[in-house]
Amino acid sequence: MEKFTTLEGVAAPMRIINIDTDRIIPKQYLKTIKRTGLGKGLFSEMRYNEDGSDNPDFVLNRPAYRNAKILVVGDNFGCGSSREHAPWALADFGIRCVISTSFADIFFNNCAKNGILAIVVSPEDLEKLFEDAERGQNATLSIDLEAQTIRGPDGGTLHFDIDPARKHNLLNGLDEIGLTLERASAIDAYEAKLAERGWA
Repeated sequence: MEKFTTLEGVAAPMRIINIDTDRIIPKQYLKTIKRTGLGKGLFSEMRYNEDGSDNPDFVLNRPAYRNAKILVVGDNFGCGSSREHAPWALADFGIRCVISTSFADIFFNNCAKNGILAIVVSPEDLEKLFEDAERGQNATLSIDLEAQTIRGPDGGTLHFDIDPARKHNLLNGLDEIGLTLERASAIDAYEAKLAERGWA
């Protein structure tokens, strides 16, 4: 998993609440178990017209936000089904950070397992970030995970909280397999002891 230390990029605003995982990545894209290639399906029902052309009104189709790395979104983002394809699609598009006042629990945890930093902020701080994100090409935010800060385009800084274990895993690029491998020597030693006792 790719480490998350710092990130500087354009933030795209989506002032919509209760965006569920089916809107993030619709069901027709769930046939694959590959993590790549799903970016084209991200928000497809909002991004594309019925004829397959880009919807010019959708934020990620506007020139200023086509290369956005950060999403600033409404409350309860990622609700609905538990599909892990949702963070896969975000990551494949290039989104590394999502900021909201709240997330669905399963989606929130799936983000961390896939190298995406999901940040919870207060409604007041979210409004400030929406205002920053609505500046178009000047909507650049800087995220520092170690310092737990978000710096806006004018230099103003917000602090955010994060669980220490989640922070450690993101900083070091550790998913559940990576965490297990960190303890490989202890696991090998334990299995060797079992073998000595004839229990293995």
